[in-house]
Amino acid sequence: MNTFEDFYRGKSVLITGHTGFKGSWLALWLNSRGAKVYGYALPAPKSQNNFRLSKVAGCMAGHIEADIRDFGRLKDCVKKTKPDFIFHLAAQSLVRESYHAPRETFEVNVGGTVNLLEVVRVLKRPCTVVVVTSDKCYENTGKAGGYRETDPMGGHDPYSASKGAAEIVVSSYRRSFFDPDDYAIHGVVLSSARSGNVIGGGDWAADRIIPDCVAALAGHEPIMVRNPGAVRPWQHVLEPLSGYLLLAAKMAGKNGNKYCGAWNFGPSARAMHPVRDLVEKMIASWGRGSWRDVSDKNAPHEAACLTLSSRKAQRELGWRNTWDFNRAVAETVAWYKAWHGEVNDLNKLCLAQIAQYCIDSQLKEKNVSHGAHRVHREWRKPG
Repeated sequence: MNTFEDFYRGKSVLITGHTGFKGSWLALWLNSRGAKVYGYALPAPKSQNNFRLSKVAGCMAGHIEADIRDFGRLKDCVKKTKPDFIFHLAAQSLVRESYHAPRETFEVNVGGTVNLLEVVRVLKRPCTVVVVTSDKCYENTGKAGGYRETDPMGGHDPYSASKGAAEIVVSSYRRSFFDPDDYAIHGVVLSSARSGNVIGGGDWAADRIIPDCVAALAGHEPIMVRNPGAVRPWQHVLEPLSGYLLLAAKMAGKNGNKYCGAWNFGPSARAMHPVRDLVEKMIASWGRGSWRDVSDKNAPHEAACLTLSSRKAQRELGWRNTWDFNRAVAETVAWYKAWHGEVNDLNKLCLAQIAQYCIDSQLKEKNVSHGAHRVHREWRKPG
């Protein structure tokens, strides 16, 4: 499921937001599979980030620094790179930042998505497009059992609302211009993808719990936790990326137009943990540390609980999680401990983790298939 050994080899792939956390890991994975990877994004911050630390630019066929709101530059990029696949990850990705910069958040997350889809429409570029949004695109009513792709869009804060709006944009373009039933005419297959709270090496974004933990642990300071009781669907960054890659491969294959739509790639129910559990697991894996509750009742609103249902992806794509909560935290801490130990080749470490994830995924796939075969065989026994 998750190796894609030959599928992307030689294909032209454009990633918007490749200088970000998820985008940089996706670029590394695709390059390791022989794809010609191009990127369109703002310059990576001069501070610590995975794009710079893991030397992602060195593995790319092309690297364009520009704003997703610049329609002309984006159009030129797509025209020159002639992508077979586009993964749209460029975004303002922080809830708390959206309270400080709501207009920019909507311009980037909604307007940027419109720009990308409009470029594909205007250029009449046949390709496979996956627009990545967020689990926060749903109207959060606190429901149990996880939100499904058919649940309504919404969002309390500007970030969440912008992601819900981006989903509506994707749906509109798919129905208005890229109807799956008319694929033979326009040649575009379009889907959106939503994931849980991703963790992993190389995330340095402000106001995210993993960077906060690492900064405190590396500095021998207690971790300041502002919302310890909030329950989140934690998953390693490679989990949803495997879903995006699998979805795009299915869309580009035979009868791929039937996979056009919205998809959740969240963790299993066992990966649902409050923030305090994540912090304590980080401390245990690091080998030392402490944390302090600094909750502020006047802080901007953030959802107390949010879960996803990935049954559709499991049933129709054959996608499933590979690393559980404990393994996700362990691999994350291993990356940051290597960085803290001044390991120079973090690119090699990223590729090693990708390779191990693929091995573990294959083993799990075999175990699941073997188990299903055994159950089927036993069910057929007489008497």
